[in-house]
Amino acid sequence: MPAPLPGFRALDPQQVLRCLDAVGLRGDGRVLQLNSYENRVFQVFLEDGDVVVAKFYRPGRWTDAQILEEHAYALELAAAEVPVVPPRVLGAGADGLALDGEPPTLARFEGQRYAVATRCAGREPELDDPQTLRQIGRFIGRMHAVGRARPFLHRHRLDPRADGRRALALLVEGGFVPDTQLAAWRSACELALAAVAAAFDAAAPLATLRLHGDCHPGNVLWRRDGAHGTPHVVDLDDAMQGPAVQDLWMLVSGDHRTMAQQLDTLLEGYGQFSEFDDRERALIEPLRTLRMVRHSAWLAERWGDPTFPLNFPFFGSAAYWSQQTAQLREQIDAMAG
Repeated sequence: MPAPLPGFRALDPQQVLRCLDAVGLRGDGRVLQLNSYENRVFQVFLEDGDVVVAKFYRPGRWTDAQILEEHAYALELAAAEVPVVPPRVLGAGADGLALDGEPPTLARFEGQRYAVATRCAGREPELDDPQTLRQIGRFIGRMHAVGRARPFLHRHRLDPRADGRRALALLVEGGFVPDTQLAAWRSACELALAAVAAAFDAAAPLATLRLHGDCHPGNVLWRRDGAHGTPHVVDLDDAMQGPAVQDLWMLVSGDHRTMAQQLDTLLEGYGQFSEFDDRERALIEPLRTLRMVRHSAWLAERWGDPTFPLNFPFFGSAAYWSQQTAQLREQIDAMAG
């Protein structure tokens, strides 16, 4: 099992304030921790009346180059007037880090790596509203138009075969699946991952671009700007290189017909700014399957962080793995259909 993270264990409001002070942002003492499993995120009120969000990065997850490449993409999107909330350029005083030619957006101080952004409030979008779906489609299309300009060099590149194998190995070799469930789950998982790989092979060659990477409804903020509202994203922490459908499939749900209609509506907006390869429709269920397996591996990989057993107490139980086996079998049928 992974060991607890001493860096996060030491991260208290006083250290948060010291880290912000080191980059010229003086807090007034009010610090609110926000929900985040992967990193530690705080809303901090400043003496000048401003409010910022400080993100402290999980040690060992991303390299400095990977984080800075994400930041550069966010700044590029903001410069193109795509509604994202980019990291702030940080003042001198801490160990400021930047890619060549970019301003410093990542700081290192007292053993922490962190970035700061302006607070942006909003709510989840109402995806049953066709107008909302079209507007989100336009937003993703604009984001992808920028994302196609150049590839990521350091970020994760979606590789269904390798990503699936890595997740399976972590779960099996780490002993996270009970012996009573291992044979059934492993058989279903191997069959499901083989179907995922076959689907991507059938769709090849696929164009890839810089993506948000984790574009589910909870990661899209809906703000009341104008008559109907505007979608924003505030975090590109899972930004990756991959096919366009990766940023679309998590926004559709329901039976096959309903999902097809929702995707058509998204693409009405998307197509105003970016072209969509219609072959990628066949990758929705494979991507859903891959996400299921990788989610279990993510929980396993983070199990040494006390936050995870507290918030996911069901993980590792026989009932959890029995449910996973049943869902993987359903996904095998969905991919075959």
